[in-house]
Amino acid sequence: MRAPELRGDVWLNTGGRPLTLAELRGRVVLLDFWTSGCINCLHVLDELRPLEAEFADVLVTIGVHSPKFLHEGERASIEAAVRRYDVHHPVVNDPKMELWSQYAVRAWPTLAVVDPEGYVVHVAAGEGHEEALRRVIADLVTKHEAKGTLRRGGSPYVPVEEQATELRFPSKAVATAEGRVLVADTGHHAIVEFASDGETVIRRFGSGERGGEDGPFDIATFAEPSGIALLPYDVAERVGYHAVVADTAGHRLRGLDLITGEVTTVAGTGAQWRSGPDSGKGAEVDLTSPWDVAWWGPAGGVVVAMAGNHTLSVFDPVSGTIRRFAGTTVEGLRDGDVSEAFFAQTSGLAVDGDKLWLVDAETSALRWIEPDGESFTVQTAIGVDLFSFGHTDGPADKALLQHPLGLAVLPGDKVAIADTYNGAVRRFDVFTREVTTIATGLAEPQGLLLHDGELLVVESAGNRLGPLSPAEPTVVAGDAHAVRRPPTVLAPGEIDFSVVFTAPPGEKLDDRFGPSTRLEISASPPSLLVDGGGTGTDLSRKIRLAAGEGVLQVVAQAASCDSDGSEHPACRITRQDWGVPVRLESGGARELSLVMAGEPRPAE
Repeated sequence: MRAPELRGDVWLNTGGRPLTLAELRGRVVLLDFWTSGCINCLHVLDELRPLEAEFADVLVTIGVHSPKFLHEGERASIEAAVRRYDVHHPVVNDPKMELWSQYAVRAWPTLAVVDPEGYVVHVAAGEGHEEALRRVIADLVTKHEAKGTLRRGGSPYVPVEEQATELRFPSKAVATAEGRVLVADTGHHAIVEFASDGETVIRRFGSGERGGEDGPFDIATFAEPSGIALLPYDVAERVGYHAVVADTAGHRLRGLDLITGEVTTVAGTGAQWRSGPDSGKGAEVDLTSPWDVAWWGPAGGVVVAMAGNHTLSVFDPVSGTIRRFAGTTVEGLRDGDVSEAFFAQTSGLAVDGDKLWLVDAETSALRWIEPDGESFTVQTAIGVDLFSFGHTDGPADKALLQHPLGLAVLPGDKVAIADTYNGAVRRFDVFTREVTTIATGLAEPQGLLLHDGELLVVESAGNRLGPLSPAEPTVVAGDAHAVRRPPTVLAPGEIDFSVVFTAPPGEKLDDRFGPSTRLEISASPPSLLVDGGGTGTDLSRKIRLAAGEGVLQVVAQAASCDSDGSEHPACRITRQDWGVPVRLESGGARELSLVMAGEPRPAE
């Protein structure tokens, strides 16, 4: 299929100059459809870096930023995101999702490869495609070099000038027993220790380089650290470190010795979890974007918000083990027992006795977990689903947030919420169940800290930590919004459902130890899916849907290995989650196909 021409309202990393596919003819073009608040999209940015370096003279990567939330479509927001995540390729903002529709994209992230003659030759949704893309690109280079249609050299990328600041896109903060403040200086890949005034720098943990090296505070390296949890004194004495850091992009938990300054890895291998065990000895278990951490006694350790697969884990510093605590890896909002609950990129934690508060960024939700007999139960205070958001105060069941990332427990049974994409701090009253706004006009607040009776706010896009100016709570009657993805219109009744996965050149599906694919389907509301839900090994099945509207929640994965006949071939897991908004009405389609990897389908 001929690739639709590129259009958008803002071009970044090009010096402001729009690019066209026509002028890039002769190069391999990789389009990355992403949005800045999507954790899977951030994973893909890391997967693309080595490919961009390896094929620098023939490959042009262009990020197509198709925003989920209103705030993500604003110019200042996307400019900050490009700098925050060190995006070193051109980016076009697609605020009305026009390119998304023209390329028939259904999920964040999606990658589309355009060959040197301007045709879309490969589409891949989700993450884990690095090696597959390497083979596809190498194959195109060989083919078009032989045809004489390949053009080498020159890059349209124009770097943005950076200004030096003490903090660069900080995220979370905690106060030590001595009254000092530790701040995750995410953009500088470091932890900063401030004096009790929150302004005087005592020292930095981390050299400032991105990495995963352990060692003394001035040599160790981090990769976009975020949450910080302080251990109880007796636990710290036993294990030899005082704080646990969620080293988000490094997929690790790191221990900080606040006396010697030593940094150690306490959990995570550095590889991103995609499938397989997520419990065991900390040093042997893969993690996936741990975003926040909090010591919670009822769970017996440090609760970890595993944003990368929408679960919570518990790390026991004494035994050195980590285990799945809550969630199923399905992205959504479902309450109940922790083993069956759905979460959506949990990004902030706060402890209030036997209650653990949390915010789910992608469902714009405030939720809590508390003991329930021998298990734990999840409940939702604010939040509707994956596609509803806004800035609305009042009764909690009517209130709306927009991609919140932080929390703090306040005196008087109240919870402060860093309502990140609304640039606000909100307050939830546990007893009255009323929501109010206590601050606005903030630059993407991500962390909150109650310190010496004062509420401090980590303004990530403002590169600062500061006190919240006291103000009377107000009631904002804002509009409700919904994600602008058009729903897929299907016919009620039986639907032929499939996920397309084609192994890349030089690979085949790995069926040596059983089925190589897995498909899980559920729905919100559950009544939408009458039949055909659950988990199976085939990537196609018949499902039956009831009339109405809702979201099909799909998780698919495939294992493929080198097909060169070697005894121990290299193997890879490809995985993708979809939340597909659907509307059931007479005359709708009777089949639904999602592409995880393979040949593109015609634009719809």
